[in-house]
Amino acid sequence: MYKIGVIGDKDSILGFKALGLSVFPVTQPSEAEKILHQLTQDRYAVIYITEQVAKDIVSSIEQYKDNKIPAIIPIPGNRGTLGIGMQNIKKSVERAVGADILFRDE
Repeated sequence: MYKIGVIGDKDSILGFKALGLSVFPVTQPSEAEKILHQLTQDRYAVIYITEQVAKDIVSSIEQYKDNKIPAIIPIPGNRGTLGIGMQNIKKSVERAVGADILFRDE
């Protein structure tokens, strides 16, 4: 059976534990990279990662962007959003459709 994990600062991710998700608090980008690579090997189908952490390990996340599993999804942390999640959605739609149909600048 596949699992769901959450990587980020302790204050942002602790609530996910109450939902039954595996939480992995980190303080350094190197910790986050190590955990991310471990989770991809341990049958985690979905990995949520706070945007504040994701911005520091973009190259590691990019390694898995074309894989079906795991889905690595940036989420806002307790300090708010950095817009990384929406940028990823925009890129995915552009790649699938061939044009920006969601966020056209007017």
